[in-house]
Amino acid sequence: MKFELITDLRTVRSGWHWGGVRPASWPEGAPGVPARASNLDWARQEPVRSLRWLIQRGLSAPFARAMTGLRVEGAEWLRDQNRPAILAANHVSHADTVVLLAALPDRVREQTVVGAAADYWYQRPMLGRLVGLWLNTFPFVRTGSAQAVLHSSSQLLKSGWNLLIYPEGTRSPDGRMGRFTPGVGHLANETRSPVVPIHVRGTHRVMPKGRPYFLPAPVEVRFGKPLEARKGEGSRAFTQRVEDAVRNLGQGTAEREVMGSWIDRWRAAAPQNGGR
Repeated sequence: MKFELITDLRTVRSGWHWGGVRPASWPEGAPGVPARASNLDWARQEPVRSLRWLIQRGLSAPFARAMTGLRVEGAEWLRDQNRPAILAANHVSHADTVVLLAALPDRVREQTVVGAAADYWYQRPMLGRLVGLWLNTFPFVRTGSAQAVLHSSSQLLKSGWNLLIYPEGTRSPDGRMGRFTPGVGHLANETRSPVVPIHVRGTHRVMPKGRPYFLPAPVEVRFGKPLEARKGEGSRAFTQRVEDAVRNLGQGTAEREVMGSWIDRWRAAAPQNGGR
């Protein structure tokens, strides 16, 4: 009996992870609730902002334009945008963000934050820091409660930042648009921010899913007229209207509701306050 007890103790001791409550042979424990992701506030402070301006203005944007022969239509809707806006685009490639930032007017690009999937870009800390520095990203959690994401997004908008998001939630495998999640409508209603619909075409050839580098291919970006929720319009209904606008942009529409009239676009492009 004594020898059996000693043997049992040795067996338990050899398999026990001291300092914890799990045997060493068990897999590592995972938290029941994922740790709260940082918003990477350091990426929106000096001197990081100036460094990012140099990287985007001197390297990233010229490279994207050279590789894609980038064609942009409707950027005048953003040139004199005097309040933070939600930039809602379709998503077909990892090249989308680089190309869309290159398509933005310089002042708008400098004031734009990009929502990046926390479960993809922030699993490796160094990768998260790199995209935070280069693209001014913040972690966008795609699973679990949406409340924390909406809160951090609204704080950025209220702080004066434009927010570039992909309401489909993931890249399209074949270039066709998926359905938009209602979060963009909730966010717009909560912050009273306008939503600029954007359609990007051709980036699935520049950087197909699974390919880690750019290939030369033509790309077109179309910006639509900023949309605002109508009186009494619910978040889901407004999200559907934004999705329809992005689809129509992809189909080449020139409808006034999506692209605005020529006089609307002229007014949007005209300098305010006597030509600053």
